[in-house]
Amino acid sequence: MTTFDVQMMLSGQYHDMMVAGLKMSLLYLFYAFWIALPLGLVIALFRLSPFKALNWVGATFVEVVRSIPLLAHMLFWYFGVPELLPDSLKQALYNGPVESICAVIALGVYTAAYMAEDIRSGIRAVPAVQTEAARALGLSYMRAMRLVILPQALRLTVPPLISQTLNMWKGTSIATVIGAAEMMYQAGQIESQTFRSFEAFAFASVAYLTVSLLITAAASWFQHRYPVRTM
Repeated sequence: MTTFDVQMMLSGQYHDMMVAGLKMSLLYLFYAFWIALPLGLVIALFRLSPFKALNWVGATFVEVVRSIPLLAHMLFWYFGVPELLPDSLKQALYNGPVESICAVIALGVYTAAYMAEDIRSGIRAVPAVQTEAARALGLSYMRAMRLVILPQALRLTVPPLISQTLNMWKGTSIATVIGAAEMMYQAGQIESQTFRSFEAFAFASVAYLTVSLLITAAASWFQHRYPVRTM
């Protein structure tokens, strides 16, 4: 009967491999978040724009991106997009960490479509009198949005944005299909070398759970520290 070797994941070569994978997954989450949030904000503003062209662009982006699975996004950005680039850019991309770059972009763009809808809902939840008051004070539409509406809307959207961040954290595991050396990839490498799949994937599961709980705790602290103000 095979026994569970906990020491294997606490020290030594395989421990170092899993820790390196965890660090890589966290980097993917960090960089993808800073793609997803600004892009989601821009798309949300496009969807609320009085200009039909911008509204159409925002709506098309959301519907197209959300209708395609993350796995397909990952494969498209890795196998498809580089082939569309000029030779000089393609060569520069392939000379660098192409798997990590494509994984981060795919995660960021995919999550941005969902964050855009959450932000749009938050903006629409702000009472219309706030916009009217800002415009009455002489603020332009964009200044009213930036100084009055968005600070309130983003506070309202913290819970759904945290939910999307958690989904993005778990989505980093999909990057293993393109050979990105994140946590699930390292677990798979350990399993193939040692046939100790339980230890490797138990480590990965605990790591995913721990980071998810930390994100949730940070969100809970933020909501208590900066509660939503009601009129």
